[in-house]
Amino acid sequence: MKNTYSTNLNLRNVDLGLLIFRLGISGLMLTHGIPKLVKFFGSEEIVFADPLGFGAVTTFTLAVFAEFVCSVLVILGLGTRLAVIPLIATMAVAALIVHVPDGFGSQELPLLFLTGWVLLFFTGAGKYSLDWYLLSLKKDK
Repeated sequence: MKNTYSTNLNLRNVDLGLLIFRLGISGLMLTHGIPKLVKFFGSEEIVFADPLGFGAVTTFTLAVFAEFVCSVLVILGLGTRLAVIPLIATMAVAALIVHVPDGFGSQELPLLFLTGWVLLFFTGAGKYSLDWYLLSLKKDK
């Protein structure tokens, strides 16, 4: 006979772990996104890497969107699996294209973020999220 108490406790721990992970990784990403957002609305000229040929301003705008807007969405647990896609792309470009000449020391942080975003892509936000809440409202109808 299966121990339901243990199973429920484990599921609760997973959901709590996903909440802590989402808040932590997104909060840390915001330390990169907020300065970019301030610069985006500032008066200084935007100088930014353009590894894919979209133009520096477009690339910077996409980075601001990913690192700020998508991080806030992940904190809220709103559209989490969709919100991490731009974050995955941004960190993949940073780690595998932009920082390759700088060596592994410069690639390590974007790779770490990339790993976390991929994890959230596969797991979703968990029970303590707006995704879960909105899905439960939809099921109740």
